[in-house]
Amino acid sequence: MQENMTTQPLMKATIFSALLASVALLIIILPAEYNIDPTGVGRKLGLTVFSEPASVPVSADNASTGERETILITVPANKGIEYKFIMNQYAKLEYEWLTDGTALYHDLHGEPEGDTTGYYESFTIATASEMKGSFTTPFAGSHGWYFKNETDAPVQVQLIVKGDYSSHALKQ
Repeated sequence: MQENMTTQPLMKATIFSALLASVALLIIILPAEYNIDPTGVGRKLGLTVFSEPASVPVSADNASTGERETILITVPANKGIEYKFIMNQYAKLEYEWLTDGTALYHDLHGEPEGDTTGYYESFTIATASEMKGSFTTPFAGSHGWYFKNETDAPVQVQLIVKGDYSSHALKQ
């Protein structure tokens, strides 16, 4: 440490650090962690997707009938969407999804029912044009996919499912 350092440079460094931390808090941390975006920059940067509540509308119209169901989802160009199923703990879902051959980034994950912290647990993260498998939910809540299309054209996903869920929908 320099012995000749006066308090003036230390004060400038402290004030600069505090301002930088405040800016990071406002445009990065609050939107990403708490879905609080006072400047709107967090939404423009796509940071609010990490903290949006898991609110998939419940409707008896799209509850599981025990039969295979085919769902068509369009992922807009250069955007990401989430498609979720409301499921109880230890419920099972068999799935298969495919595109026209265009690879999509996807994250199969679950969010606990009633959680407000933004916690989620990923089961599979990859980039592919198709996938098939099954999972058993470790907790009650919304479970499903985040698909991200990094191309300049919309991509349609054919999602085929069979399992125990009370509803499913595109997350708004």
